[in-house]
Amino acid sequence: MARIENEMQYNAVMERIEELLPLVTEETPLPDKNSVELVLLSNLVADYDEEHYPIKAPTLAELIRLRMAEMHLSQKALAEKLGVSPSRISEYLTGKSEPTLKIARTIHHELNIDADLILGIC
Repeated sequence: MARIENEMQYNAVMERIEELLPLVTEETPLPDKNSVELVLLSNLVADYDEEHYPIKAPTLAELIRLRMAEMHLSQKALAEKLGVSPSRISEYLTGKSEPTLKIARTIHHELNIDADLILGIC
């Protein structure tokens, strides 16, 4: 099987992976037949998932919300950190406006968000 062609094959491969998981541990040698089979089947599933269930890159608003939660920042605290008004933060979070290049740089530095994600490159 060079690739998984349909959902029925996908489900069968997933069942086989479930059977292999208890048989392969950190101590299992790489050339072990179960280990090899698990790697090959996992790669097939990853390819199928990528094609049929792609994960979109998060929006800037989603990234900002996530970092706000991780850093325990309110909109007001984030506004102070970025040097903008709380209403501007609200506009970023609702998608009504996008940050200027200067603010995008500040978001990158202050929130540690990848610049490519801020600019929508990836």
